[in-house]
Amino acid sequence: MIPRLLRTILSIISGSALAAGLFAQAPAPKLAFPDASPAGSVKQRVGLTDIEISYNRPSMKGRAVFGHLVPYGSIWRTGANTATKITFSTDVKLNGTAVPAGTYELFTIPGETEWTVIIHKNMSQWGSYAYDMKNDVARISAKPSALGFPVETLSIYLDNLRAESATLNILWEKTIVPVAVTVDVKSTLVPQIEAAMAAPEGKKPYFPAAMFYYENNLDLKKAVAWMDAGIAEKPDAYWMIYRKGLVLAKMGDKAGAIAAAEQSLALAEKQTGELREEYVRLNKALIDSQR
Repeated sequence: MIPRLLRTILSIISGSALAAGLFAQAPAPKLAFPDASPAGSVKQRVGLTDIEISYNRPSMKGRAVFGHLVPYGSIWRTGANTATKITFSTDVKLNGTAVPAGTYELFTIPGETEWTVIIHKNMSQWGSYAYDMKNDVARISAKPSALGFPVETLSIYLDNLRAESATLNILWEKTIVPVAVTVDVKSTLVPQIEAAMAAPEGKKPYFPAAMFYYENNLDLKKAVAWMDAGIAEKPDAYWMIYRKGLVLAKMGDKAGAIAAAEQSLALAEKQTGELREEYVRLNKALIDSQR
């Protein structure tokens, strides 16, 4: 028989070995490290077109960028890591060059006085190492401009938003590269507006339809008629009456514009707070501009 003391020692040794085995099998903790070039994205609607850009954003970190880190005359992924992707939900034009709806890779060839912006088939590639010109969908020339201040981290964004246009900007270091984006809203929306207004029944979008015609220099007589119909439904809508004045002013009807502004002003003065202040100011400015 095994003496009691020996049994105790063997039990301790066995337990220690089991614990050591269990400890050895425990998974190493999963660590997360910050990305050197964090992922970024831009989502913007231009007119009726949704544009999305996904890219990784490198920073200068004391380095000279264009002509050095990013050589002139060479294909650049326009970011870091995987190639930058850009999606258009409808057909667009970039600096006048047609690009069909779809998801693409966005490459560029930087130059001192001219950049080439490349819309490339979506190959989901890393960087630009497998870039092949045969997969280009469009090449667009763009003019870089110098900034008066440094941009530490690469930024791609859209601004100058209008119903049918915007500007796509690429900024880094002291360089900005603007690309004009145009979309065709009128050919899609005008037939829909006309059909809605001609329908015998249903609530009609008088105000937004009138404003669309006003902002896009379409049939201003129709815009005024739709404003009148909308005002008939909401006689106290001072904000709509003011904008009827804007349409009349664009048509050259000074007297009509002043009359609408005075009517809106009288209603606005009955409001309180910021709306009162805003529309009193707007109507007085409209009246002054027509005298």
